[in-house]
Amino acid sequence: MKNKAITSRDVDYGKWYTDIVMAAKLASYSNVKGCIVIEPNGYAIWEMMMKILDAKFKETGHQNVSMPLLIPENLINKESELIQGFAPEVAWVTIGGQKQLEERLCIRPTSETLFSDYYSGVIESYRDLPKKYNQWCNILRWEKETRPFLRSREFLWQEGHTVHETSSEAEEETKKMLEIYKDFYENYMAIPALTGLKTESEKFAGAEYTYTVEALMYNGYSLQGGTSHYFGNKFSKAYDIKFLNRNNVREYAYQTSWGVSTRMIGALIMVHGDDRGLVLPPKIAPYQVVIIALGNDEEVEKVCYKLNAELNQNNIRSYIDNTDKSAGFKFAEAEVKGIPIRIEVGSRDLKNNVLTIVRRDNYEKEIIDINTDITNYVVNLCNTIQKDMFNKAKQRNDTKTFTCNTIEEVKTIMNSNPGYIKALWCGDYNCELKMKEIRGTKSRCIKDEEFKEGKCVVCGKDAKHMVYWGIQY
Repeated sequence: MKNKAITSRDVDYGKWYTDIVMAAKLASYSNVKGCIVIEPNGYAIWEMMMKILDAKFKETGHQNVSMPLLIPENLINKESELIQGFAPEVAWVTIGGQKQLEERLCIRPTSETLFSDYYSGVIESYRDLPKKYNQWCNILRWEKETRPFLRSREFLWQEGHTVHETSSEAEEETKKMLEIYKDFYENYMAIPALTGLKTESEKFAGAEYTYTVEALMYNGYSLQGGTSHYFGNKFSKAYDIKFLNRNNVREYAYQTSWGVSTRMIGALIMVHGDDRGLVLPPKIAPYQVVIIALGNDEEVEKVCYKLNAELNQNNIRSYIDNTDKSAGFKFAEAEVKGIPIRIEVGSRDLKNNVLTIVRRDNYEKEIIDINTDITNYVVNLCNTIQKDMFNKAKQRNDTKTFTCNTIEEVKTIMNSNPGYIKALWCGDYNCELKMKEIRGTKSRCIKDEEFKEGKCVVCGKDAKHMVYWGIQY
């Protein structure tokens, strides 16, 4: 049954998205324009994301640090491409206490400058390298149009910043972190990830090149879900990050940066959610199982506590909903929160020595014997749900990926059934601009491993690249 608090996604997709954020109590609007309050349900998902990714970062030799929130203007101006790229989104502090500051302070939109300034003072020799640091923090970008999780002025993220002895080592790091993000999207979030190089106009300001992780939403729009940048020695030259190499000669170091944010929660909603609310993959769900007692029977309550204890002891995240609400209300609340598995226990079930299991992703219901090894059953069911959710999203991606040879074909698809457009491109920025005239269609990434000789989809000249295009969030 459809949740009355949620607009159908096929009627008004934007309203549907906001309704889920509010109904699932993931976030609420604040009196700070463009900023949200991330509520416990939303923050719990972010905590799961942080826990998983942080472990992966540490497995690959990264350490967490914390950089200042404020950046002096002279510091951020040292790398001209960066400040030009972020200028429209930068917020400045000009008064401290009651005094005008001698120099403006930028509230960090990103921390390349802070890390680079720090690295310039602590790196002396090749023996100090590599430096592989990451921070979990908040940043501020003065966005004009905001939407919870997808685009807000203040948001949470992680940003890794590394320094290396050689360009090849730095480039290897850039690719490695891209693969970690891809693995996280596909194997934890159950979201198919499109990865590849950004075009020159779409790369990060100040980078030599940028890799991106793209995800396709239910409505066919594309979301940039993470990026990994190779800086070469652009920033090391701007901030004088030199080291004594193995030949006793001072040279500039090579850098990378990479990051993902709370925007991933938006991706979860828009890829997996339905008209009843959020649908969470088991690996990322703060709670994988909710146990609901039907009625106030004492024996039923004992069975619920026994099940919960057994699941928790075996590292399955479960809880009992023992709130003073009707069973129907509890079912609806579990659905809107996206809890993968619901176990129902009633006095009639106990008389028949059975339990009722309900899947959130497809609403399938199964009656199992009460003596079933519940831990093994739930583990197997979680694995099945995780796999099925990925395959469902993958199948939707496949049906929404189109190959186009002319700009007229692009217009027809983007105006009727948007998705990914695979099309050849000559490399000319003016052709990118022509594509953008079609509902804001942008290059998502270059996939030259799929390139075959042919003509540019826009101008008809010889093509140089295969590009995936899409309407972006």
